[in-house]
Amino acid sequence: MTLEQLYTLIGPDMKAVDAVIRDRLYSDVALVRQVAEYITQAGGKRLRPALLLLIAGALGYRGSRHHELAAVVEFIHTATLLHDDVVDESALRRGRDTANALFGNAASVLVGDFLYSRAFQMMVAVDDMRVMRVLADATNIIAEGEVLQLMNCHDVDVDEARYMQVIHYKTAKLFEAAAQLGGILGGAPVELEQAMACYGRHLGTAFQLIDDVLDYSGEEAATGKHLGDDLAEGKPTLPLIHVMQRGTPEQAATVRKAIEEGGRDDFPVVLAAIHASGALDYARARAREEAEIARAAISALGDSNYKKALLKLTFFAVERDR
Repeated sequence: MTLEQLYTLIGPDMKAVDAVIRDRLYSDVALVRQVAEYITQAGGKRLRPALLLLIAGALGYRGSRHHELAAVVEFIHTATLLHDDVVDESALRRGRDTANALFGNAASVLVGDFLYSRAFQMMVAVDDMRVMRVLADATNIIAEGEVLQLMNCHDVDVDEARYMQVIHYKTAKLFEAAAQLGGILGGAPVELEQAMACYGRHLGTAFQLIDDVLDYSGEEAATGKHLGDDLAEGKPTLPLIHVMQRGTPEQAATVRKAIEEGGRDDFPVVLAAIHASGALDYARARAREEAEIARAAISALGDSNYKKALLKLTFFAVERDR
């Protein structure tokens, strides 16, 4: 199953969102336009906007504010990518040079700031205090997640609970916000709105868990980034944590050394330890658990093609190879 197939139902809406993105990217400052267009046209999955559109559709929303809010969500996500790549000193994303590699760190950080501020201009224009509260809270929590991840780098004492907290803050929170906004636009009762938020939170968690698996199992041509980036940055993700907790003493010692020192020199031996200890199978199993929780969360939605797409999205999140 491909995202293109999943997005068939919302094809016209996605085109409308892309039109909003192009229009709202405009700036009189040429470098802002250049960097912003480069990163937004890089072929991302647009999962978060799609999530908002699908849930709004499942709840019968027929207005146009979902296009504007889906673009807001994508701008916030794109801003985090620009800042992430500077912090991580990444050189490749989606198979292309990162913006910081091409335009420099200063331009990437400042254009990320532009995207954040443009997103807030757009959400204020929607003139709905509940919408603004959801997005403002999400943006703040995402920033806290970035700092938590920074604190965890090169720390061999990070356990699964600390790792999951970073995922919930840094990745899952924007999925949650997008899903909740779909519920708000669709006029869902409070309990159903919260169920939509729950769906988004657990879908986002499953998605990130598989991202971390692919850093040790994917093909660079498919993932669009260098394998072993997480290890090079000293990030103790779930596969590494599993080896340290469940692997042999020798395997655990190898991983601890690699996390403390960073770099790619130990990648082959760490990869061997990951496979030997069953770490990838464990992480995939955890992702499937999260996807199952997400499916249960939308059980109260009425049957529709939108609901079917939301259910299929949970399977895509754990079965994908990129």
